[in-house]
Amino acid sequence: MYTGKLVFSQVMEHLPLHVFHRCVDRYNGDFKVKEFTCLDHYLCMAFAQLTYRESLRDIEACLRAQKNKLYHMGIRSAVSRNTLANANKVRDWRIYADLAQSLIQVARKLYLGDDFALELDSTVYALDATTIDLCLSMFPWANFRKTKGAVKLHTLLDLRGNIPTFIYISDGKLHEVKTLDLLPIEPGAFYVMDRGYLDFERLYPFAHGGAFFVIRAKSNLKCNRIYSHPVDRTTGIICDQSVQLTGVRQAKCYPEKLRRVKYYDATTEKTIVFLTNNFVLPALTIAELYRCRWQVELFFKWIKQNLRIKTFYGTSENAVKSQIWIAISVYVLVAIMKKRLKIEASLYTILQVLSVTIFERMPLIQVLTESVCENETSSNDNQLFLFS
Repeated sequence: MYTGKLVFSQVMEHLPLHVFHRCVDRYNGDFKVKEFTCLDHYLCMAFAQLTYRESLRDIEACLRAQKNKLYHMGIRSAVSRNTLANANKVRDWRIYADLAQSLIQVARKLYLGDDFALELDSTVYALDATTIDLCLSMFPWANFRKTKGAVKLHTLLDLRGNIPTFIYISDGKLHEVKTLDLLPIEPGAFYVMDRGYLDFERLYPFAHGGAFFVIRAKSNLKCNRIYSHPVDRTTGIICDQSVQLTGVRQAKCYPEKLRRVKYYDATTEKTIVFLTNNFVLPALTIAELYRCRWQVELFFKWIKQNLRIKTFYGTSENAVKSQIWIAISVYVLVAIMKKRLKIEASLYTILQVLSVTIFERMPLIQVLTESVCENETSSNDNQLFLFS
């Protein structure tokens, strides 16, 4: 009989404690704290994410039912909903934000050699934002509309491994295009964006920084064609042009020439126009790069379905941001564990298995390997028909 560590403890072994304690010290997270430290807080919230707990009372009931295992989970204090609520309110959310960023750097190195849908050596990022609706009467700080509150999760996703590299949480009123001012520009990388981010004044620094962008053009774009490149219309490419902006403000904000690619998507029967500052890649590759942008949409859908970021355990701004950052850190931590243990199962399968085996004392690799073994069924069974 295996009497080793709990499955939860084996997952948390991939958490770099020295980095966590450094983040806590940076913001004095445990200042004047005698019991229920930031680590206890994080472990309780990580447990809630992995087991899909609905409320603080739910977390309290589940952990108290297994109180003889709390020490082995790394939790050194008693758990109560009042203590959790206070920790969500007062523990600085930047502790968990810095922890998540550190985990992201580890994950990116692990997924660096993964295959990408296109044969590109450069890093490709997809930028987008998703809105998380909130009740304005309970979250009065989350400004969005007169009768509705919300927060926006602005995310820059590395498409090689689907690892979020930049995350910014704002109220619902902040326009997506303003996040371009906050983005770190990586020379040689590609940034794929929807037309909501089309602002030539903010895109010009990308060209000066040696980075490339692929963005969908708006219908009111004013430009002059300088040169038309030959295209193969059988691939869906209608035209590939070098253009110069002619709008007074646009030409002033972006004085250099751009590349305009017009593509017909036979699946949706829509014609789409792209703008980019890259003149080397084939036109079809530019169109395929934009198609890969949908990975960030799938990422938002996945985390909303599999992580606790739509129902919150607290109503303060600090509580909401702490929960989101802890959820992201748990997502990245599971991605790191998947890569280190060379697990073939998807992140969805891993999270589902962990949710029901979190208190088991089984080797983690055994739990996750056996769960993906499919039972082969014979097509020639002897099942009788009740009605003939």
